[in-house]
Amino acid sequence: MALEGLNHYTIRPADLERTKEFYVDVLGLVEGYRPPLGFPGYWLYIGDNPTVHLIGPRERDAHLPREAGPTGLLDHIAFSCTGLAEMKARLAQRGIRHEERVIPRDRQTQLFIYDPDGVAVELNYPPEETPAAA
Repeated sequence: MALEGLNHYTIRPADLERTKEFYVDVLGLVEGYRPPLGFPGYWLYIGDNPTVHLIGPRERDAHLPREAGPTGLLDHIAFSCTGLAEMKARLAQRGIRHEERVIPRDRQTQLFIYDPDGVAVELNYPPEETPAAA
């Protein structure tokens, strides 16, 4: 079970288009492929890596304010990982609840947990570790 590197960070911007333009025009990131996730947003790339994810309004968090605080509108941070089965066992052993998703198209498995301060942490595992569909 290993964390291998920072995968991406995700922002819930107050103004989706304005924030996208900042990252593209000012920082030079490039808009690229984003899977069909059912809500608006952008994946912005550095080379081949979708490093900054911007998410527009989602039904499930419509009640959350979109007003930037001292550290902005960070939604979650994500890590590239290996050892899906070991991590699931570790979370179970510690009684840590998680949400599990399989990304359409590439079959990558994601685990979502929260740190003690409520920051969402996404753990991304390669498709070869995703169990076969039932």
